[in-house]
Amino acid sequence: MSPVNAAGLGLLSPATDRSAELRALAEEAGRELEGAPAEEIARWAAETFGDRFCVTSSMADAVLAHVVSRVAPGVDVVFLDTGLHFPETLKVRDTVAATLPVNVRSIRPRLTVGQQDGEYGPRLFNKSPDDCCFLRKVEPLERALADYDAWAAGLRRDESPTRANTPVVAFDAKRGKVKVNPIAAWSQADVDAYISRWNVPVNELFKKGYTSIGCWPCTRRTKAGEDPRAGRWAMFEKTECGLHT
Repeated sequence: MSPVNAAGLGLLSPATDRSAELRALAEEAGRELEGAPAEEIARWAAETFGDRFCVTSSMADAVLAHVVSRVAPGVDVVFLDTGLHFPETLKVRDTVAATLPVNVRSIRPRLTVGQQDGEYGPRLFNKSPDDCCFLRKVEPLERALADYDAWAAGLRRDESPTRANTPVVAFDAKRGKVKVNPIAAWSQADVDAYISRWNVPVNELFKKGYTSIGCWPCTRRTKAGEDPRAGRWAMFEKTECGLHT
């Protein structure tokens, strides 16, 4: 496959459907990069899109940011600062910003938590978690991604049944962008081995019984044998915040 760099994408003729070009590029890369090492997938994205490529991270750990930083130092890492994160999560973000060769961008919602309470009523996350996730995660991500043609996420197929078919590269039709999942095929053992080898920052809550970490009001510890994401929105029939659906 011949990589198309960011400049090349920018020179498409006015008659060219940019979304169609990006879709075709993603579909080809998804086929050819299936089974490739995470670093190779990340390198393809960085070389293809240049500064129109970013990494998104929830800062549960810094694995994805670390992988991409090794092949694309200086890459933007987008963190959605919802105002409802655990202190341990913010500690990982700050450690990443201080120790890795990346540019961390903390993106905040349009409304503070207090303003949201005033407009929608207190504790919206208890009444309508989908609306809360939209206001504090989905809409901020839409704004952040406006600067990019492609973004990388840390989704893994072994995390839950809803993620079992995650491709390594795909076209995000809802956003009209290429979505890259370099560690999609990794197991938890692969993640643990990478963390150990490279001494990657990890959220301390994992040592306290949490297996998937989001905002503190909607995250609980899980029990042995539970789905790793069972601790997210435990009182609702909800498994995703909307960023990846």
